Amino acid sequence: MGAGGRTSVPQPNRKSETDAVKRVPFEKPPFSLSQVKKAIPPHCFKRSILRSFSYVVYDLTIAFFLYYVATHYFHLLPRPLAFLAWPTYWAIQGCILTGVWVIAHECGHHAFSDYQWLDDTVGLILHSSLLVPYLSWKYSHRRHHSNTGSLDRDEVFVPKQKSSIGWYSKYLNNPLGRFLTITITLTLGWPLYLTFNVSGRPYERFACHFDPYGPIYSDRERLQIYISDVGVLAVCFGLYHLAVAKGLAWVVCVYGVPLLVVNGFLVLITYLQHTHPALPHYDSSEWDWFRGALATVDRDYGILNKVFHNITDTHIAHHLFSTMPHYHAMEATKAIKPILGEYYRFDSTPFYKAIWREATECVYVEPDQGTETKGVFWYNKKLE
Repeated sequence: MGAGGRTSVPQPNRKSETDAVKRVPFEKPPFSLSQVKKAIPPHCFKRSILRSFSYVVYDLTIAFFLYYVATHYFHLLPRPLAFLAWPTYWAIQGCILTGVWVIAHECGHHAFSDYQWLDDTVGLILHSSLLVPYLSWKYSHRRHHSNTGSLDRDEVFVPKQKSSIGWYSKYLNNPLGRFLTITITLTLGWPLYLTFNVSGRPYERFACHFDPYGPIYSDRERLQIYISDVGVLAVCFGLYHLAVAKGLAWVVCVYGVPLLVVNGFLVLITYLQHTHPALPHYDSSEWDWFRGALATVDRDYGILNKVFHNITDTHIAHHLFSTMPHYHAMEATKAIKPILGEYYRFDSTPFYKAIWREATECVYVEPDQGTETKGVFWYNKKLE
């Protein structure tokens, strides 16, 4: 992302922003997946149980330390400082637990260890503790990876075509409407998706991640959906007894609000990875897995990149090689960027600005007028 122009300071930022929203190529790439893989050092594909567990221990140690300080010392603070201490705890604890969420996500991709049973055990425990049905989401998320960028089969944040835009959209296409939409999406979006498939792929009948007989799952997966439900119910049972013993306010302050932060970041990260003016989407006449996997974007979250184990700024590599451990993803990303060229997109726009821009610019998708590529769709914002 180059510099230049007639002014010395602001021009590079303007050019960087222009480069970030420049459309990526949609044609079949001149390189193959095997060529991309060959550019990555072989050790990047090796999983280490010891190293993977070190991140679990690190995150949980920080989380426990924050919990200990909050529950043992916050009540000793003067009232004005206590009002400041709790929001600080919520924000930091939420970010740390988002890192825990990411490690469980790694387990679902079999990127934690060489043993599937160990990955599923760790993932089930970590995700259940955050009220996520681990195996249920593992299967739907795997289908997202298998169908990324497809308007017909992708699982989540599937963009709407203009003909599918609801009548109410024009009333929300303003600053107040966007603010309300973003707020509801970040606070309720994750439980609404899990429970009612909101923003998910349309099915012929009601779809729910907690329903073993729902259309999301096959017959061979149904028993594991029950196991996921039991995991979440067990944690809910524990939280109920904590509320009885400590009080509901205690549970909300110590666990509930940080969980809201986790859910908000999860939705924010996923939304921004797949919603961008530069990214194409494809219908069945044009879509193929490789181009779909390339139709995502790496984002910069500052110091949170490390807190979130680089799920934010190495997402393209993750979609190409999802079993690669997160601790090798940055090295892999640097290795594949020269191969991907214009097919690689990195956007350094701060995430709080990016979500407002995407909510403004990315309302629906449609093909370019007057072109032969009717199966390639781009975001538009104009609503009559």
